[in-house]
Amino acid sequence: ADKSSKPGRLDQNEKGRINSVISKASQSSASFDLKKLSDASKKSSQQKKTFIARSAKNLEMIWCPPGSYLRGDSSNSNTVILTKGFYLGKYEVTQEQYQSVMGDNPSKFKGAKLPVEKVSWEDAMAFCKKLSEKEKGRIPVGWEFTLPTEAQWEYACRAGTITKYSWGDDINPKLANYKDSGLKKTRAVGSYRPNAWGFYDMHGNVSELC
Repeated sequence: ADKSSKPGRLDQNEKGRINSVISKASQSSASFDLKKLSDASKKSSQQKKTFIARSAKNLEMIWCPPGSYLRGDSSNSNTVILTKGFYLGKYEVTQEQYQSVMGDNPSKFKGAKLPVEKVSWEDAMAFCKKLSEKEKGRIPVGWEFTLPTEAQWEYACRAGTITKYSWGDDINPKLANYKDSGLKKTRAVGSYRPNAWGFYDMHGNVSELC
């Protein structure tokens, strides 16, 4: 018998047909996502650019419109499409903001304008839940404060760039607070220049939760 007819072995014609089906399915899926993105972008243009959470010491949030970004590096990358816009904090949550909502401050390095730290994922979600309750009536029905997804965070962090950092491929102590800065402590939020979309401290200072 012909070896190509053995069970589990595909001939070249069958392989070509399967690859064609996969390719068409991928193109169809991408076209659907792009249509959703186009429709969402039209609605997003009517959204307010900022939101102020008054019950958290005027915590400021910036609107991120639907869009896409390139995840990975040049040798292994893929396009991530976000079909829904979202708000994200302009700065890291400060200790005074966290305390105004939760009633305590677990941070090691104390300071009203310093970012809150020593906070678990569960603590952060509890903060979001309480803030949603406090802002009820000010945010649209069905909306809530929550942590961003990894895709949302990276989208906002990159802010339209494709470099290693939002400002380029190199980092130095003038651009962010990190190990080589030698400070060994946090700095007040907004101490370094923001990215192109106006977000501060997306690199360094404290780790951020998604």
